[in-house]
Amino acid sequence: MRNLLLLLFICTATLGFGQKMRFKVAGLKDTTVFLTRYYGKGLYYADTAISKSGVIEFDTKNLKPGMFALYMPGQKYFEFIVNNNEEINIETADTNLIGQMKVKKSDENKVFVSYVQFLQSQRVKATALKTKQEGLKKEDPQYDLLAKQLEVISKGVSAYQDSIIKLHDQKLVSKIIKMSIDVKIPDAPKNEKGEVIDHMWQLNYYRKHFWDNIDLNDDRLVNTPVFHQKTEFFYGKTMIVPHPDSILAIAFPFIDGLKKGSEVFKYHVDYLTNWAAKSTQMGIDKVYVLMVDRYYCARDESGKSPAFWMSEDKLTTACEDIPVKKRILQGMVPPNVILPDTNNVWRDFMSLKSDYTILYFWDPECGHCKKVTPKLQKLYAEKLKARNVEVFSVGKATGDDYEKWKKFIKDNGLSFINVALTQKLYEAALEDARQFVPKYTNIESLNYSTTYDLYATPRIIVLDKDKKIIAKQLTISQLEDMLDRLQEIKDPVKLFPPDPEEEAH
Repeated sequence: MRNLLLLLFICTATLGFGQKMRFKVAGLKDTTVFLTRYYGKGLYYADTAISKSGVIEFDTKNLKPGMFALYMPGQKYFEFIVNNNEEINIETADTNLIGQMKVKKSDENKVFVSYVQFLQSQRVKATALKTKQEGLKKEDPQYDLLAKQLEVISKGVSAYQDSIIKLHDQKLVSKIIKMSIDVKIPDAPKNEKGEVIDHMWQLNYYRKHFWDNIDLNDDRLVNTPVFHQKTEFFYGKTMIVPHPDSILAIAFPFIDGLKKGSEVFKYHVDYLTNWAAKSTQMGIDKVYVLMVDRYYCARDESGKSPAFWMSEDKLTTACEDIPVKKRILQGMVPPNVILPDTNNVWRDFMSLKSDYTILYFWDPECGHCKKVTPKLQKLYAEKLKARNVEVFSVGKATGDDYEKWKKFIKDNGLSFINVALTQKLYEAALEDARQFVPKYTNIESLNYSTTYDLYATPRIIVLDKDKKIIAKQLTISQLEDMLDRLQEIKDPVKLFPPDPEEEAH
């Protein structure tokens, strides 16, 4: 019993002892100091303390392992590692935080700080050599001599990194350093004549082995800026052609191979989804929609979403319009629109035998529509009509907008196809849609605003001859350029130069 009590005392004392973090910064006045934690590239608030005679203390028991930074007044800070509830005791001076830093306790940070100080010293040497080199011509003998000295420094850094990785392979600092090192890419295979057989071989090798130096089963790594840098580069244009299908062809197999329920999985899903949501590049909405559909809206056999970090309310909100958005993605054949024109004749775009079809959604009372619609008419009349490009225009014509719609068409001489859901049709369909569906139209047409996710007008969607979506949300200038290019028009006369105001809308 006595031995058991002694063991419990030792364990409890050890746990408490391992939850203290102490810093002493010589020259630091009594002030507020912030403990911040990394999540990817972002620094987030973790705790606050008041320095007394340069001494700062924190309790670390609830901190997740990863890289942290101590922020002081004047935007001064230094980084360190938190791992395994290890006690941390670091001393330094306000005048030279890194150079004067000494780690009194924390094996993890003894290795980390020594590494950072070594890098800093080598960076100073390399910068001095590069400055000298930049002042010389390449023909100068000193130029090559300086280049060799720079190479020696680079090899020295690599050797130092390798030694840490080998000697401290169980430490988090070792994994962080290894993560920062790029994989070595071998030369591409050549034929008997010495010619490269496949010019894509090295890029494909790099993609396949990009994560070789990164432990994707270690969730601690997401709490470092290096992990974000690697993630950002992996999905960037250097590695992947910035086209939605190319991005998803790489992303889906990679993310599917990550451990579900892990922080690494969460980071990759969130990163690519948020990047796509913010992108203004045409077609990247496809990446957003299919990422959300696959990793947020999907459910396993137990009914759980892969997005374990999202509440059910947020998942419902994120997923509610995904089925609609999936139908109008680039490469899809969108739902047909069948509505009456100004002569009350039912028209639809699927029956058009055009090489390209422009779906145009607009509102006669929309200020921007009043500028864009006449431009579209001019483009159609002077260029597109003769080239078998049709415009299928769907205007807002319910309520008072009906007369305004007809007047705008007449006043601006809109000669392309103009259809609308009129007030009369709208009210009759509300009473009994079966009198129109399926004889004349379909439910998608009667609800075209929802069908086409029309949160704003005007909206341009371009279809090819098979009625597949090839472009969306273009300005008139962009539409003209794209069709001139697709139809291989040589030295085309441009009716509409780029309009910054329209592009910003």
